Amino acid sequence: MKNKLKERAKKLKTDVPAVFLALKEKKTPWYAKALAAVVIIYALSPIDLIPDFIPFLGYLDDIIILPALIAWCVKCIPKEIFDDCRARAEEMWSDGKNGRWYYAIPFVVIWLAVIALIVVAFI
Repeated sequence: MKNKLKERAKKLKTDVPAVFLALKEKKTPWYAKALAAVVIIYALSPIDLIPDFIPFLGYLDDIIILPALIAWCVKCIPKEIFDDCRARAEEMWSDGKNGRWYYAIPFVVIWLAVIALIVVAFI
């Protein structure tokens, strides 16, 4: 059971970038692109549907909701497109880390803006 969970977690590490790559594919249907955008935003956002500080329930979104969203998204994307995207995503992680760190810039900018607004509001 423990090995199966580790294998599933490793697959998610590849599936999230594969969903992102499928989002950029022209052959991906519009509804799959819309769902892929929601999945990517939710996966990368530090804001969870259920806050992590709530005991047990806080990690439910990381264990159940996010994998379910990814599985739903994968089913919406045509198999041949997703297989190609998954192969490209595996190449991205071949050395153990993704070299495309600049995808995090919009999230960092948004959080810095939120922190600045909070600081300005309380000063």
